[in-house]
Amino acid sequence: MDFPVTRIKGGVGAPRGFQCSAISCGIKNPAAERLDLALIYSESPCTSAGTFTINRVKAAPVKLSQAHLRKGDLRAIIANSGNANACTGVQGVNDAKAMCKGVAAPLGLNRSEVGVCSTGVIGLPMPMVRIEPRFDELVQGLGANRGTDVAKAIITSDTHHKEIAISFDLGGHRVRIGGCVKGAGMISPSMATMLCFITTDANVPTETLRKGVLEAVDESFNRITIDGDMSTNDTVLVLANGRSGMPPIRRGSALCKQFREALRHVMLELAQAVVRDGERVTKFVTVEVKGARTYLDAKLVAEAVCKSALVKSSWNGGDPNWGRVLHAVGYSRARIREELVDIFYDGKPACLGGLQATTPMDELREIAAKPEFKIEIHLNQGDADYCMYSSDLSPEYIDFNRSEYAYWKQARKDGLV
Repeated sequence: MDFPVTRIKGGVGAPRGFQCSAISCGIKNPAAERLDLALIYSESPCTSAGTFTINRVKAAPVKLSQAHLRKGDLRAIIANSGNANACTGVQGVNDAKAMCKGVAAPLGLNRSEVGVCSTGVIGLPMPMVRIEPRFDELVQGLGANRGTDVAKAIITSDTHHKEIAISFDLGGHRVRIGGCVKGAGMISPSMATMLCFITTDANVPTETLRKGVLEAVDESFNRITIDGDMSTNDTVLVLANGRSGMPPIRRGSALCKQFREALRHVMLELAQAVVRDGERVTKFVTVEVKGARTYLDAKLVAEAVCKSALVKSSWNGGDPNWGRVLHAVGYSRARIREELVDIFYDGKPACLGGLQATTPMDELREIAAKPEFKIEIHLNQGDADYCMYSSDLSPEYIDFNRSEYAYWKQARKDGLV
């Protein structure tokens, strides 16, 4: 960034005027004690923005949060892990509404001022019998220093919680942005597959915030992939309450540009953290496409390479198989010329003009064996470029995702199936 930022503690609870809470309801397993129900609340009215999965099969919380944003701005977010509340029909929508209403009433809000998010197994009804009695406790637990608890409560197959908070000067005022994200599997561009919550005490009008969020998401969460799968529950929600004391940010102003850059920085940090914590991954690979004829061509090439099971398998094996990269470039549907394509691993040429370069294979293997490396693909046909962040695909990933039988076994005990 072109201006200094300071990393601070607190995640989504770091910006002024935000309070957080999280409790354990045993949503996935009644015997478990891990946090699985979270709440974010602003003491002041907010502007808000969100982006959601483009999957045509949308979870009930996605549909309801979209409807609430169409009505106006949010002031609170309730989220759970352990159950996605997806493919659950009318009952799923009613359960999502009950979650919003359950915290709206004690907070003195309208139900439509609450966003709702869920993550976990698809197809099972929510165990509301364990959730509904706990709403008052969740609200009473609100505090200014509990942002990290929110980050912990929303994880599923993640190995750790992921959060960030920064502060920076904006027009003579000290502004804070905090965020948390969950995601490790079912990660693919198109709003990407995760839950992400971001709070800020900047004073950002609704339309300015919503445009900024769309741009930041496109340059962060839409640039990652782990396994090529798109979820039913993808959601990014951003709340801005203006408690920094600054005047409203005018669209198109220098302050607006600076805020958007800071927002993008936060989202990109969280997006990259998702890839690094991918289910059983061992590699973090940056794929940068340069010299495409159009932005779309560059994007098509990057997505084809990053989603290729063959390419990702070679990364897992530390194999610098540039032929697999080139074949993915070829089927990407981008306009390319094979004889113009150059491929580099951490700056060392593996392919020049569509043919093998002279770099010793041992040098390329040494690069591909590292936990992080970059692949550059030069199409040499124009000025457009596109960058994505991906991972390898491991045998352990397949083993990890072979069965979700335990979820269904518990659901039968609960009388839900």
